[in-house]
Amino acid sequence: MIELVLADLWPLYGLTVSTPRLELRLPREEELAALAHLAGSGVHRPDERPFLTPWTDGTPEDRARVVLQGHWSRLGGWSVAAWQLGLGVFRDGEPLGVVTLRARDFPVVREVTTSSWLGIEHQRSGYGTEARVGLLTLAFDHLDARAALTEVFQDNHASQGVSRKLGYEPDGISVDARGEEAVVSDRLRLTRAKWAQQSRPTARVEGLSASRPMFGL
Repeated sequence: MIELVLADLWPLYGLTVSTPRLELRLPREEELAALAHLAGSGVHRPDERPFLTPWTDGTPEDRARVVLQGHWSRLGGWSVAAWQLGLGVFRDGEPLGVVTLRARDFPVVREVTTSSWLGIEHQRSGYGTEARVGLLTLAFDHLDARAALTEVFQDNHASQGVSRKLGYEPDGISVDARGEEAVVSDRLRLTRAKWAQQSRPTARVEGLSASRPMFGL
């Protein structure tokens, strides 16, 4: 009953994206705690830094709190003008990570940006690619996006490979500070036309109709 009332007030809780192995949806509180614990246990090796987020800094509890704060901030800051949809990635109810779709002025610009993380024990099993396909299916086939963008460190070979496999093309570079080091990221763009040409796993989107006004649609 509580979940039904919550979905009535915040329709995004009724949105689900399903792929052959995965389910993407907003986590409930106990699932959010499990995702936070997963991130606290590690999303990459200690000798790596593939993300701007310093996932190896602090204690596991510190890293878990970052996940909690990020989730609450995305929900609390939602507006049609600027939104971030952070969906938990689950396999048979087990939390694997989080994928995020975000946009500004989406009704006019029609572009989204994706990002993601998976617990280190769930990597190298194709889950990252499959979850991205689910997210892009939502963006292109149901929200009518014109393009999807991502930024990837040039030394993040795993994420680079996922993006290239899905048809992303070079769209310039950006430079960020990673600690005391300036690092170059490739900006990558996937157009709607390129997406339509790709062979990919099937994905099913359910429960979107009630949420469409939240995207300005």
